[in-house]
Amino acid sequence: MDFITRKKFQRKVESDSLSELYPIDLQLYNCPPTNQITLEEFEDLALERLQLLRILEQATQRGNKVFTQGWFDVVQSDLRKQKLIKFLHFFNPRGGNEAGVLESRRADHISHYILRLAYCRSEALRAWFLARELEWFKAKFITVSKQKPDVIQTFFTLNNLTYTSISNEEKQELLTSLLKSTAFVDDVSVTNFYKVPFSSVPSLINTRRVFVKSGMAYIPQFELVTCIQAIYRTRLNEALAHLSHIVPNIDDERLSKLLQNLHTTYTGHNYNALPENKFSVKGEFLDYYSKKQFPLCMRHIHQIFRSTHHMKHGCRLQYGLFLKGLGLTLEECLKVWRDEFTKLVDDNTFEKKYSYIVRHQHGKVGGMIQYKPYNCMKIITSNVGSGEHHGCPFKHFDATQLRQKLLEYGLSGTGIEEIMNLVKDTHYQIACTKYFELVHHKPSKSVINHPNQYFDESNEILNSDNSKKPPTYKLQDGNTSTS
Repeated sequence: MDFITRKKFQRKVESDSLSELYPIDLQLYNCPPTNQITLEEFEDLALERLQLLRILEQATQRGNKVFTQGWFDVVQSDLRKQKLIKFLHFFNPRGGNEAGVLESRRADHISHYILRLAYCRSEALRAWFLARELEWFKAKFITVSKQKPDVIQTFFTLNNLTYTSISNEEKQELLTSLLKSTAFVDDVSVTNFYKVPFSSVPSLINTRRVFVKSGMAYIPQFELVTCIQAIYRTRLNEALAHLSHIVPNIDDERLSKLLQNLHTTYTGHNYNALPENKFSVKGEFLDYYSKKQFPLCMRHIHQIFRSTHHMKHGCRLQYGLFLKGLGLTLEECLKVWRDEFTKLVDDNTFEKKYSYIVRHQHGKVGGMIQYKPYNCMKIITSNVGSGEHHGCPFKHFDATQLRQKLLEYGLSGTGIEEIMNLVKDTHYQIACTKYFELVHHKPSKSVINHPNQYFDESNEILNSDNSKKPPTYKLQDGNTSTS
């Protein structure tokens, strides 16, 4: 794959050429792409496929049984929310020569190979990528089998796979047995069946989902993916292992940083731009917001801040940028910090030692950079030392401390156990999403990937419940504040 700058080259899709390269939706990705691609499109496709694979993973982590209709519905809904139209096509296949269809197939092919470069670098990365890519392949295969069954035979031919469906006469002879023994098939008469050695589909045999006779398993067309997945797994695993030895020799500074950090890259809403304070968030109501609308990480930091009137550097970065992402102005943020810090130090000390970092976060001093509020992945992977309170409670708290904190914040025993099980399996963002749902008694629109996303979704729920303004409450200093 050649990489060029946008100034020198504008990508032009040749429909005739693409129709030859990508005649159908299904691919085993046997041949790497050889066409030219801009650096900008390279990065876009990498991030889009990463979003896709994360959506597949999170759909299962949230309790949806993989490849059920509910799982497919969740995946499609999240693809729409993320505006990943290219990948959404594979759940609703259209004609084979439309420009949009060909572009979707092209993006699927190229983005797969881009992520190979990123995920071949360690055994853990390879395992994650392999699992997600197998899910993606099976999801596409199931969809095509149901909506365009004739394409399956074309797929076999293109990939030199020899699977032949049984004749109608043989199907009629075995009709009763097929009907009783085949799972997820309502009408055997309109379903194509294939006869394969039973040793090639042990998972189907173990779960008693197919009919077996004389050492042969009779599997419906959509279950052929079990055989093909085994082939795909072997090929992809070998390709990743081989690539892992080659990638260290590729020295391209334009790509290395993106590929090395891709797995921890945030792919959600960008809170970097100066936000519009759409919810009219006010600094004087942070006590109220923290109890009702802050994620657990920010609620804990705020509680420590109010009780100790001080924050260490890591907390100031994580919490200060979060406040900025809520829409608080520099002046409002300075007031929040000053009001609390000056309970321990005088105004002069505050200006000399602490005000600079607030101005720096807002791009008013130093390099004049508009720093992004920290996303969940950055918070989860941060280093948290002894006596520090930033980071992700689901990742950095020990089990006893986390359980006690959740009890303190009023969660039920059942809810706490659900969260603790997710934490045990290292599903920290799913645990945060579960926390959101238990606090608000409503499902989250999607998996929580950013503290500011948590706040925004919480505000939408409260606004829909006619709670557009926080009630009057009493500050710790004794002053009463109202909306």
